[in-house]
Amino acid sequence: MNAPATSPSLSATTPETIDEPVIAWLAGQQSAMIELLRELVSIDSGSHNKPGIDAVGAVLRRFLEGHGIAVETIPQKTYGDCLRALVPAPDPGRDPAGGKIGGGKILLLGHSDTVYPDGEAARRPFMLSDGIATGPGVADMKAGLVMNAFLLAAFARNGGAPRPLIGLFTGDEEVGSPEGRAVIEAEARGARAVFNAEPGRLSGNVVSRRKGGVFMAMHVIGRAAHSGSHFAEGVSAIEELARKIVAIHALTDLARGITLNVGLVSGGQSVNTVAPWAEGQIDFRYVVAEDRAEILAKLQTIAAQSFVPGTRATLEIRGEFLPLTQDDDAERLLALYAHSATASGFTPSGEFSGGCADSGFTAAVGAPTLCAIGPVGGKAHSPEEFLLVETMIPRAVACARTILALGAAI
Repeated sequence: MNAPATSPSLSATTPETIDEPVIAWLAGQQSAMIELLRELVSIDSGSHNKPGIDAVGAVLRRFLEGHGIAVETIPQKTYGDCLRALVPAPDPGRDPAGGKIGGGKILLLGHSDTVYPDGEAARRPFMLSDGIATGPGVADMKAGLVMNAFLLAAFARNGGAPRPLIGLFTGDEEVGSPEGRAVIEAEARGARAVFNAEPGRLSGNVVSRRKGGVFMAMHVIGRAAHSGSHFAEGVSAIEELARKIVAIHALTDLARGITLNVGLVSGGQSVNTVAPWAEGQIDFRYVVAEDRAEILAKLQTIAAQSFVPGTRATLEIRGEFLPLTQDDDAERLLALYAHSATASGFTPSGEFSGGCADSGFTAAVGAPTLCAIGPVGGKAHSPEEFLLVETMIPRAVACARTILALGAAI
């Protein structure tokens, strides 16, 4: 999407001048939102639990189809299926005044998978107390799924979207979207705007920039031998991996925003056997594309080097996120969202995050993207994860007002 020479005025579509049925309907939906959230949080949907993720999808499908929204299933072989919901615009080529408008569809993005193991929903069921909701995935990002579902329903019931709305619900974000990435990129190409409903920040901010991330495994092969009677015949893959970990961690450069962490290790055959194999799983985060190429080259050098003679190693990329960056269109989208949010009682800024998300993929294909526009929560990926329920309606309305204003503002 080509940026105009100057940023357009927002005065014609200020939040104060938008009095839409969409907004009025959303404002009365908090109880219904909470009940849908309760149902979703009660389903185990870790990234490797395809039946659980598909069960979340079934609940969302039931809700969306109940509001007359067409839903398509995009089957995935290993991870949860993707759902694509469509709310068409009455005339996607013209604005309400009859003039042509640019840009394509508007994409609402979210993932149904969580980081939690099977059984977590029963161990820590959904709870609501003093305006705070808890439970596995309550903020990251089942509340965002609920918000997107209700936004689609609001526009399906009341009209008003300047362009077709697409709700895309994927199932493998927490492991780098190995299958979902292609679906996301295909949907985002040519999009007028992308709103990713990751949890909003406790400051009320959204996320406008994120690091990229590469998730890898270093696999080391040694030679087994009895650790008592034939120790000298063995070649320890675990010792080799340990030495490689020191070298990998030494690549961290905090000043440049580069971090490397070997967060999982495994290996060996038995306590009395020189280890014939070992594996370390690596999390690598970076800010700019050039850093990715540089560090991957250095990791390949570490893989090729044998600190313990007789070992060999391979490096495998298992998942990857691209950085979320901003161009002029994305900056205008952020300004429009912040302006629209004032009518909901908050004025967010865009902030940088070291975490990764699917929003990096949409930005990389040229779609103006905002991330973390979902309801506000914190302590994601931990037993203390929580959601501030009072933010569900304001965040949904802020996004709806932005969508309503898009026809004239970008």
